[in-house]
Amino acid sequence: MGAPRTSRGRGARPCGTLARVVQASESMSDAPELLAAVAAGDQDAFARLYDQLERPVFGTCVGVLRDPDHAAEVAQEVWVEVWRTAERFDAARGSARTWVVTLAHRRAVDRVRSVQAQRDRDQRVLDESGERPFDVVADEVETMLEQVRVRECLQTLTETQHRAVTLAYYGGKTYREVAEALGAALPTVKSRIRDGLLRLKDCLGVVA
Repeated sequence: MGAPRTSRGRGARPCGTLARVVQASESMSDAPELLAAVAAGDQDAFARLYDQLERPVFGTCVGVLRDPDHAAEVAQEVWVEVWRTAERFDAARGSARTWVVTLAHRRAVDRVRSVQAQRDRDQRVLDESGERPFDVVADEVETMLEQVRVRECLQTLTETQHRAVTLAYYGGKTYREVAEALGAALPTVKSRIRDGLLRLKDCLGVVA
């Protein structure tokens, strides 16, 4: 059985302040029973547990990641993990809420470490290749020439080079963020930016 949806739709969700108070009080009493039911494959129990703990899970992810979009992604991963590993919950070691929120915190921290590790790998590749980082070249261009001249030379780039360089230079994005924005592979984006910078240097007469 696959993981159930983490939302039951508007029709099945209670409304109003009183309903929220009731839900909050339920979360203090029946969450352990709900986790036990989830462990047995009860999708309705999973939906009720999600309703009770959705906010603290998402809030924990946002608190670590500082990015609502990334937090939403990680929160979904947390709920998949809850569905798959509910049988591991031990009420003798803590509350159901603490168990689920701890899963969220661990997932969020893992995401932060993963992103940082990828950035470190990208930086090592750049260092080992002997290429000069983009921001160094950009600083030279900006200090030596007027901005209008830079824009004129940008028009000499191919469309793909122009988009990549513009996102990095004017948008302040990293290589990986440019790749995500363009839907292209990271090596391809690095190549486009490098080639575009070389053409810019030739156009602007910048000496390496």
